[in-house]
Amino acid sequence: MTNPDKSELKERERKNWASVAEGWRRRDELLRKGAAPVTERMLELAGISSGNRLLDIASGTGEPAISAAQIVGKTGKVIGTDLVDEMLVVAREKVASAGLDNIEFHCIDAETLDFTAGSFDAVTLRWGLMFMPDPGACLTSAHKALKPGGRISLACWTAPDRNPFVGVLMKILGKYMEIPVPPPGTPGIFAFADPDRLRGALESAGFINIALEDMTIDVLEVDDGRAYWEAISDMAAPVMALVSQLEESARSSYIGEVIETANALKQGQTLRMEGNTWIASANK
Repeated sequence: MTNPDKSELKERERKNWASVAEGWRRRDELLRKGAAPVTERMLELAGISSGNRLLDIASGTGEPAISAAQIVGKTGKVIGTDLVDEMLVVAREKVASAGLDNIEFHCIDAETLDFTAGSFDAVTLRWGLMFMPDPGACLTSAHKALKPGGRISLACWTAPDRNPFVGVLMKILGKYMEIPVPPPGTPGIFAFADPDRLRGALESAGFINIALEDMTIDVLEVDDGRAYWEAISDMAAPVMALVSQLEESARSSYIGEVIETANALKQGQTLRMEGNTWIASANK
């Protein structure tokens, strides 16, 4: 069996994330709340202020681009890009609702960005780099787009055992099917769990003053295990692509076990499913 080429991998990712765009719309407030500490820290590390221009890559349903637009103000500009236009439809709706006129979104492949050299003060990339077949091409383009001394900040999930919000799903799924082990370098949610790979990718693209820190967040705070399953099944595209391959009775058993396991993690009145992410920053 041959490994899929980069175009096949990219199309797989596009279809996976397009399939959950409506789920992300439904869960927007839950997602925004859970990710808010990461968004805030990334924008702090990006060093943006009023009047700046920021490029947000892999914007999805609009963050951190929308938060950045509120910082740079009417004299600034934010350009958001994503491979999946179905996600950007949600982002544009949120921009219209907020009445922001200093931000725009474009459906562009992050590996083929071609903005004018030196045209942005900062670049952000939250939880998108690991799904790219050629992340180096994206980072090189981002480096080119930055002004001299400009800043990049990005987030990538750490190891599976530090991310129970999705690790629970994968561990239990392994009882029901043989989960394919992707070749090294293949895109996926934990593709940049290794900090050395993340640092090396930034160095190879020409970035300097690279710093990595990790942050633990409550990715999802819900009432119980069933609420967790309902939320995560709306959003976790790569995992749901595997779950959909299960025969109906096995899928039902799997869901029941996920709910039971999640309920056992409940403390007090709510269930908090944690995640741990790298936040990297660097200069051009």
